[in-house]
Amino acid sequence: MDTTVADTLIGTTIDGRYRITGRVARGGMATVYTAVDQRLERTVALKIIHPSQATNVHFVDRFTDEAKTIARLTHPNVVAVYDQGRHVGLPYLVMEYVQGSTLRDLLNERRRLSPVEACAILEQMLAAIAAAHRAGLVHRDVKPENVLVAAAPSGGAANLVDAVVKVADFGLARAVEASSVDESGQLMATVAYVAPELVTDGHADARTDVYSAGIVLYEMLTGRVPFDGEDPVAVAWQHVDNDVPLPSQTVKGVPKALDDLVAWATRRDPGARPTDAGAMLSAVQSVRDDLGAQNVQTALLRQVAQTRHAAADATAMVPAVTDRPSWARLPEQSRNAQTYRRGDPGLRPAGGIDRRRIFLSAAIAVMVLVVVGSTWWVTLGRYTETPTLVNMTKEQAQLYARQHNFELLTADGTYSETIPKDTVVSQKPGPQERIVKGGAITITLSLGPERFEVPDLAGVEVASAKTELAQAHLQYKEGAGQYSDTVPEGSVISTNPAKGTELKKGETVTVVVSKGRAPIQVPNLVGMNINAARNQLQSLGLTAVERYKDSDQPADNVIAQSPKPGTGAANDAEITLDVSKGPPLVTVPDVSNQQCQQAQQTLQQAGLQVQIVGFNPNGFVRGQNPPGNTQVQPNSQVVIQCF
Repeated sequence: MDTTVADTLIGTTIDGRYRITGRVARGGMATVYTAVDQRLERTVALKIIHPSQATNVHFVDRFTDEAKTIARLTHPNVVAVYDQGRHVGLPYLVMEYVQGSTLRDLLNERRRLSPVEACAILEQMLAAIAAAHRAGLVHRDVKPENVLVAAAPSGGAANLVDAVVKVADFGLARAVEASSVDESGQLMATVAYVAPELVTDGHADARTDVYSAGIVLYEMLTGRVPFDGEDPVAVAWQHVDNDVPLPSQTVKGVPKALDDLVAWATRRDPGARPTDAGAMLSAVQSVRDDLGAQNVQTALLRQVAQTRHAAADATAMVPAVTDRPSWARLPEQSRNAQTYRRGDPGLRPAGGIDRRRIFLSAAIAVMVLVVVGSTWWVTLGRYTETPTLVNMTKEQAQLYARQHNFELLTADGTYSETIPKDTVVSQKPGPQERIVKGGAITITLSLGPERFEVPDLAGVEVASAKTELAQAHLQYKEGAGQYSDTVPEGSVISTNPAKGTELKKGETVTVVVSKGRAPIQVPNLVGMNINAARNQLQSLGLTAVERYKDSDQPADNVIAQSPKPGTGAANDAEITLDVSKGPPLVTVPDVSNQQCQQAQQTLQQAGLQVQIVGFNPNGFVRGQNPPGNTQVQPNSQVVIQCF
């Protein structure tokens, strides 16, 4: 049944320019049509949102941003976007129309592809995805349905090696660090190709696309996906729990290089995969070159053999001839000429046979040279030795790569105690290994010494402290316990080294754990005589440590203590007591012969009491007790005699 008949958009002209001619495919959120751009007279693909999705603001925004996203990816293997707009309120995109079929259609028709065909398609897929990764974007839904295979320029639908491959649906891309779960909480990827990290924590980066590309390669080689089932959630979790099997376990004869490539791309740990599509592309090119070299060498050798047989057949068809007749002989032939018989019709001079044989021999020689030269170019000539970048700084390696036309890729760094930070620790391919001229070299940079900070464990229970240290890759060691009035028993008081200290992996942190409040309560001793205080401490099993200080308090009285009253203390703990030495002595001023009123004022200003005796209070001081310059207690009384 032709479903396009009932589609009211067919025959409609959008925006006065795009006349819709047919429907290509209908998805859950949008429909793709073929249309004629009447202005430029070319066939285009027009993708328009379903009316049911028009109220979904998030989806509409994502759909509208698709054109801008793909516009950033100017690449021959990416389906181009020409225009965007709205038709009766529904957003639409005008895209490049690719004549051909999806990779899914090809797999449905042929089930699986040859290793060379699979590599040819994967190489163009990765070239498109690598362009996205360089732009900071992740496709997140790499699958056969989003890979379009156009007819080969050389003609023939079956010639997949020369086919043009384009990747579509980059509208689902997100910034590299964006979430991979949509607003409804559903995974935005097909479960058969979903990466483990997208299932477990919803995180997607360039390595997520690498995983999906590895699954697509597995399916092209085997005709099936590695994990299947009726429950999509169960299928998704198989990617988390199981390694992807090798293609050769399903299809015998798959080259080991492709087994290794699938295993590398589909590691469950993202850090063990190629860093991005560019790194995987370099590996695919090397594998395809190796496979191509084997095929070319076999074909050329077969062609040489056929040429030799043809040369032998051509020689056999030449009739037997005698030497030239005497009237046609070359001068150098006369000495060895044989008798020519006129009665032998159709015979040709011997010199003609020699030239033909020389020509055929030359043709064989040229063909051998072509074989040797072609084989040399495919197997050796295209290659050069990988330079040694190890121990170069990052800047030096980048400069060398630019000067010698190599592409430089950077893998995740690694820690090193001996190699300075941002220095090349390793490279792939290794130094002096074979590499295609202008190929990609992946370097691993040193992150410098690996150090871990001692966490802040004060007040943390012992069990949690052990866990935190283990997570920080440090060893736990319990030191001598201490009593504490503030930290509960079984919790950490302090650490050695202190929090924030950077240590090597596996180094030990000594933890001081609280034994709780000490058993003896320190009494309040302030204001007591030192003798009484000393006796009370002794009766409690504590020891007094005395420090005498100047004070306006009476001598031998306790004026301060440490620790404070009410604090817990262990048996024989020392209690420090500050003891008053009494107020400092005052020097009595000498007021002899001063007028009595003036003398009284002078003594009072010195902090002394004054008593006047005598017959004339307004007279002069004729005596004082204590005498002048005597040391007395503050506020002591001084008697002056006035006459």
